[in-house]
Amino acid sequence: MKTTARQPGFRSGHSLGEMLVALVIGAMVLTAILGVYGRANRASEAVLTKLDTPVLSAEVLQLIAEDLDRAIGADDITIQVKNGFDNGFVTGQLILRRTVRTIDNREQLLEEITWRGAYDYDSAIPGLVIYRSYEGVGFEDKLLDIKRETLESERPFIPVCRGITFFKIEIPKGDGYVDRWTDSALPTGLKVTLSFANPYETVRGTLDVLEHEKTSRTIAVDRTRAIKFTLPRATDAEGGKGEDDPNTTGNQDAAEEPENRRTNERRVRSTRRR
Repeated sequence: MKTTARQPGFRSGHSLGEMLVALVIGAMVLTAILGVYGRANRASEAVLTKLDTPVLSAEVLQLIAEDLDRAIGADDITIQVKNGFDNGFVTGQLILRRTVRTIDNREQLLEEITWRGAYDYDSAIPGLVIYRSYEGVGFEDKLLDIKRETLESERPFIPVCRGITFFKIEIPKGDGYVDRWTDSALPTGLKVTLSFANPYETVRGTLDVLEHEKTSRTIAVDRTRAIKFTLPRATDAEGGKGEDDPNTTGNQDAAEEPENRRTNERRVRSTRRR
């Protein structure tokens, strides 16, 4: 009986079925790893968004408040506010305009600051961009005097923040708010509201954000106005009423009366000595 010997260097290989099973198992493991990585990445992005959103909102609101503080108090200043929609998103516009009178009584623009929200066509995620524009007789940044004029003529609106899904400016009036102001008189304040949260579609076809996901700040227009206040009357050791509030006019007169009496007595004594 003859036996066939194997050729030297020959090894048995894997079958096609075994290779297919190995590929399927590898694909399943890779899919599971990518799924875990994707969930971890989305969770980290959500945490970072929750941490960054209040900071970004506070920074934008602070910049608007600083522009109002710098402009208010000067003569010949007007404030214009209007709100609307841009591709379904709620957006607003604020214009601070200061003018001066020349020698021949002509009105000349001193400075004009504009805050505006517009749809972001350059982003893959639908949203708004908040722009800020400055125009005036002087340069806002003295270090960029040479290049500032060319820069502002080419791009007058500078983007401040992207990813906004709600931007609205309101004027307090009575018990409510109005979304438009064109009067020459200054309003008592401004309420600026913005949000970075995911919007939802309303029954009118526009986009809105839940109230608890909006960040608002009410900014007083005239912070130097006189505020009336009273202090409670203190009680003395015997339980009776103490002295009245020294801020009132009558008490100021009462406090000044003994001093005036002593001054008059000094004048009479000096006259007698003479």
